[in-house]
Amino acid sequence: MAKKKMAKSTEEFDRRFDDGEDIHDLIDISKARIIRHGKKVRITLDVAEELIKEIDRVREGIGVDRGALIKVWLHERVQQEKAAATKR
Repeated sequence: MAKKKMAKSTEEFDRRFDDGEDIHDLIDISKARIIRHGKKVRITLDVAEELIKEIDRVREGIGVDRGALIKVWLHERVQQEKAAATKR
């Protein structure tokens, strides 16, 4: 089997992936790491119904579930706070 030509840019790689091309030969996984973020903890929040409706409008537009979106937003905010704390 002939070796595939490497993608010349990230845009080309993304396009080939999005087109359903088998990209396994294009990836060097020898340095890949699995990151486990520790034990999961369940939390419960009481949130205004209107805020949930707004969150749902955002998540429907990008096609993710509500919990995943909130987790990403929380992670991004924690990273912002950590960056800001190191600048102080």
